[in-house]
Amino acid sequence: MADQVTELQELDTTDVDRWVGQPVGGGQLEEPISATDIRRWAQGMQNPNHLYISRPFAEQSLLGRFVAPQSFTICCDVGHGATPAIQGTIPGSHMLFGGDEWWFFGPRIAPGDRLHSERLCFDYKVARTSFAGPTMFQRGDTTYVNQGGEIIAKQRSTSIRYLVANAQRLQSLKDLEHEPEWTDEELDRIERERLAYYATFQDHVQRGFDDVRESEKLPRGVIGPHTLQSLTTEWRAYIFTVWGSNAPDGRPTSTQSSGWLPEMSQDREKAKLDPAQGDGLYKGPSRGHVQDRYARLIGVPRAYGYGASMGAWVLDYIGNWAGERGFITHSNVQYRHPPFVGDVTYLDAYVDEKRAEPEGGMVRLAVQLSTHLGQQMARGSVEVRFS
Repeated sequence: MADQVTELQELDTTDVDRWVGQPVGGGQLEEPISATDIRRWAQGMQNPNHLYISRPFAEQSLLGRFVAPQSFTICCDVGHGATPAIQGTIPGSHMLFGGDEWWFFGPRIAPGDRLHSERLCFDYKVARTSFAGPTMFQRGDTTYVNQGGEIIAKQRSTSIRYLVANAQRLQSLKDLEHEPEWTDEELDRIERERLAYYATFQDHVQRGFDDVRESEKLPRGVIGPHTLQSLTTEWRAYIFTVWGSNAPDGRPTSTQSSGWLPEMSQDREKAKLDPAQGDGLYKGPSRGHVQDRYARLIGVPRAYGYGASMGAWVLDYIGNWAGERGFITHSNVQYRHPPFVGDVTYLDAYVDEKRAEPEGGMVRLAVQLSTHLGQQMARGSVEVRFS
């Protein structure tokens, strides 16, 4: 390993420096949010909560109307909220999601809303990792604003930018290249676990602050086994992945010229004739998510899931438990291990702190995502305000 480390290339951050602290452009959605957008999101995130599927059920809830889950906020951006965290050209590089921090301010997203994103390249640091040696952790802010000028949320996204040649040389994830093989009995057990979790929020959840216990453990969430079909369904749940759904706002951005390998780049000229050439999944930076060949090209052993979806799973998981009286105000989760095709993701959390307030109270939860083998995928904290 020592010989390998000495052969690693260093990152050139020169072009990144000029973007730090600068407003960033990108795509903006063309159409108002629809009820079907919200339902498609719930389906893509494998979250069968009737609040976000059935209008009659939602109207009978304490919310009184059909609204989106808080996780849907990221669906209202073009690029998973990561655009301002991928600024500056680093030739021969790729990126993975490193984490998201969210602040939610109160307005719920509902059908008919029109949202736009304001973006800022925040900062970066470089550290050495076992995955790719010199690695950049770049952060960018996306603020989500509705048609009335109300700020829905602010997202601080962390991208992990690295040189593909270094990741290929180190092969730190090579022992994960084989997809697990599940027996029928094991798949039946996972299905029972998943259905047991779904049963915890099939009725109206009206938990109040006084119902929450110190150190309480939440029911275990289950997603998977992940498949190419489920990853593709997730991708298509993001509105911006639909052809013609968005347009650039004309502000400066270097996301398309951030240094992607030719095989992982979009072809904007060809996309005028064939939109798949600029689609991202069929051709572009995200094709490694569903094609082993391109996953291996960027140093990842096989097809893998999206960091943005991991963040959404956390918000859905906590939101389903909090129910109709709960509102997530803050979430800070770091991603450490992607969900690979064939893996199962388990979500666990417990009440870390409980704080009374004049009208209700605040609850902080410690949350963790792990694979079926117990490998930690993500961890962080989420704060919920109860009315």
